[in-house]
Amino acid sequence: MAAELKLGINVGYWQRNPDDQTETVQAAERLGYDSVFTAEAYGSDAFSTLAWYGARTSTIKLGTAVVQIPARTPAATAMHALTIDALSGGRLILGLGASGPQVAEGWYGRPFPKPLARTREYVDVIRQVLAREEPVTNDGPHYPLPYPGGTGLGKPLRSIAHPVRNRIPIHLGAEGPKNIALATEIADGWLPLFVDPTKIDEIFGESLAGRSEDFEITATVTTIVTDDVAAALEFAKIPLAFYIGGMGAKDKNFHLDLIGRLGFAEAAEKVQELFLSGRRQEAIRAVPDELADSISLLGPIGRIKERLRLWQDSPVTTLLIAGVRDEPTLRSIRDLVRG
Repeated sequence: MAAELKLGINVGYWQRNPDDQTETVQAAERLGYDSVFTAEAYGSDAFSTLAWYGARTSTIKLGTAVVQIPARTPAATAMHALTIDALSGGRLILGLGASGPQVAEGWYGRPFPKPLARTREYVDVIRQVLAREEPVTNDGPHYPLPYPGGTGLGKPLRSIAHPVRNRIPIHLGAEGPKNIALATEIADGWLPLFVDPTKIDEIFGESLAGRSEDFEITATVTTIVTDDVAAALEFAKIPLAFYIGGMGAKDKNFHLDLIGRLGFAEAAEKVQELFLSGRRQEAIRAVPDELADSISLLGPIGRIKERLRLWQDSPVTTLLIAGVRDEPTLRSIRDLVRG
């Protein structure tokens, strides 16, 4: 059980008509929310929006959920991280994710095989850059430094910038058991995407067994405060259908696999089938109500209060509220957690 559940917000990524959520972020800061997280997939990037919000706030922590590992070399990611961390006065939480083969190879043009080994190397190089103890080297096959080909003139280098923190918290976005276990080994936290608070120990307990006492579990939760629970459920199903059906290949979709582990394998396969055949509205309707409800906070404030207790009694340390824009609702949720 988490001693004190922290609250943050996840503003996601920009899509059509870029939407500046500065007012929401500033409201969250005024209300004492712990963090704001941004995201990226294959459109807007996470670092630019995070810097934008960081420049307009002063205390709220700034997180990425997640920065795509295939998008940048580890040294480039470390440069982004140390720069934002310095400009914000040491507020960055660096969330990283391996993405999937469709995005890694189709969008970024990078190989996907052996994602665990890639992640391990990636994090190690970032740690070296930030520690700034000696020139950075890596003997691994995925991100060798210096580069073994080319001119042959490459040499180990040390950052010319001095980080304000030599160890920025790194969290891994992970869904598979081995990847979650890796997070407990090499990272400071885990960023689950879809998680039922009542099943964390049952489904992920073995993977989380090696975590330290200060290991963070930061869960994003779609939150809709309304008297119309049915309408809220329909809205909460939209991202589920998209991830199950569209964020992965038919035969290699980590989100579909995760929904299967949550107990909805047959339904997930049906959602994927409908989505990939172009029947997207049917795919959304095929998402089980029970699934959408179990991983979200939906309904009137009294029902939200009851559902929040499940998160407070779970191993989750920070709840990232997603979908709430207005200050009164953010305040109500904060008061429920504190109360």
